[in-house]
Amino acid sequence: MQTVLSIAGFDPSSGAGITADLMVFAAHGLFGTSAITNLTVQSTVGVRRSEPISPETLRDTLDCLLSDLPPSGVKLGMLGTSGIVEVVRDYLERLRRLSPGVPIVLDPVIRSSSGRELLAPEGVSLLRESLLPLVNWITPNLDELQVLSGVPISIPEDMVFAARRLAADLPSLNLLATGGHLEQPDDLLLTPGGLPRWIQGRRIESRSTHGTGCAFSSALLSRLVQGDGPMDAASRAKEYVTEAIQRAAPLGYGNGPLNHLWPLR
Repeated sequence: MQTVLSIAGFDPSSGAGITADLMVFAAHGLFGTSAITNLTVQSTVGVRRSEPISPETLRDTLDCLLSDLPPSGVKLGMLGTSGIVEVVRDYLERLRRLSPGVPIVLDPVIRSSSGRELLAPEGVSLLRESLLPLVNWITPNLDELQVLSGVPISIPEDMVFAARRLAADLPSLNLLATGGHLEQPDDLLLTPGGLPRWIQGRRIESRSTHGTGCAFSSALLSRLVQGDGPMDAASRAKEYVTEAIQRAAPLGYGNGPLNHLWPLR
């Protein structure tokens, strides 16, 4: 069994963050380890508060795991502060020296679906400058792609322009932008040196959508670790999330969690 690592925040409602990532990894037959970056107070209704872990604690956690359970893949989620981004950068630089081919997927969590800021502007700049050169994949939604690229997006053609601008100086970056906020919820895949490709989606009427971005990036990492190529990994990750939404039971008073474990049932 291969080991994969999630570096992300803790969601006590288990819809997103570390606990959701671990369920996604398990559903794909992988053993998940985790390093928590932030403790949050949240539920299906929204995020009330977040408290970052100290950079020293995160650094020690990552060092401890690397010495005993080196990952076959890494997923990055909510980071929260510039200090945490710096610790993650140092860890990835070390991991790249030890295991150059390990896939690393960045889900650039900038704000919650309820609108709460989860990474300050200086942290976003540091993420763009120091983390993007170290990862293989990034999975922004439309808002995140706009922030990182500086390109306003309202139609699919804008997504392509923004994706190309963001990846222009990053020759090894695969970009998979999710179009869930568009009228036609198709995702855009842009691989190094390749043409833009669209992965068709369909609108599902459901309020069980809390943590879709977390689940998508973790499912993508799982497929990459298991040997899928870019298009297959992206398509299967989208299929996984679609089924997880469709098979979810309504929980909570807000946007409930997905059924992350549906493949095991």
